[in-house]
Amino acid sequence: MSIESGIFIERSSRAPGDCAVWCAVFILGNSQEIFTFEHSPMNDYKDVRSLSRGLALLQAMNRAPGGIASTTALAQACDIHRTTVKRLMETLRADGFVRRGEKDGQYYLTFAVRSLSEGLVDDAWVEQVALPLMRAAVPELLWPCDLGTVEGGFMVVRESTHRFSRLSQHRGMIGEKLPLFFTAMGRAYLASCTKDEKEGLLSLLAQRDDATGAMARDRASVERLIEETRQRGYGISEGDWHQQAPFGAVAVPLKCGRRLIGGLNLVFPKSAVAREELLARYLPRLKKLAVRMGKDVAPWLD
Repeated sequence: MSIESGIFIERSSRAPGDCAVWCAVFILGNSQEIFTFEHSPMNDYKDVRSLSRGLALLQAMNRAPGGIASTTALAQACDIHRTTVKRLMETLRADGFVRRGEKDGQYYLTFAVRSLSEGLVDDAWVEQVALPLMRAAVPELLWPCDLGTVEGGFMVVRESTHRFSRLSQHRGMIGEKLPLFFTAMGRAYLASCTKDEKEGLLSLLAQRDDATGAMARDRASVERLIEETRQRGYGISEGDWHQQAPFGAVAVPLKCGRRLIGGLNLVFPKSAVAREELLARYLPRLKKLAVRMGKDVAPWLD
């Protein structure tokens, strides 16, 4: 008698003191898939690999121009087999998070992905106050602007006008980590920190074994960078971060009263804006935006 469908589970091994390894066989028609999973008395919850991969695909699509990407591009970006990518994308499509594009194998994000973050209220001021102000400033600033807050020793981009600015050459900036020492926003924030916060950040970063860690351990260079930024009154980068070498940026701290809450930057190709124009035309507008934002977010932070 043939078995048309079913799920069969058996324990495949058990060593003294080790976790049990189970094997599950899923049969549907003539096809079957075999999955293995572990159970440990020390941890009843194991990572679900398919979920992790699905989230990685959504992140990759968010970074893609226009939120559109092919299965081939996604497979390369996430290091996942193209057949698996196709299966996961079809699952996301069935749930309404993506739709098929005009070209074969192409998908694009839907607005349903916004529902994944609607319950996050901890920093509601970013969406309710900062984003409308940033978007309204696009015609005046011209170049794209990012809002970042400190997290884990980096400035994490919380909101951005890259998707609204016609001059943007980046997409999917939200969530990007900007190093403190090598970016305009990081420098502007670090120069505005209290002594205690600065010491905490430097202590954290000094544990790293990369260029950021080396810089954090070079206290003389750090103090010189901070003093130069304070004297200048703003943070600036002229391609100092190797990941964004072709681009320059200027940044100012974002304060609510005396409380430092983040930073605002303006990003542009180095060859497109002269330093004189940057300081005379764009920096005052960026400072104006920061002052307005700092005042308007006060009710949200009290």
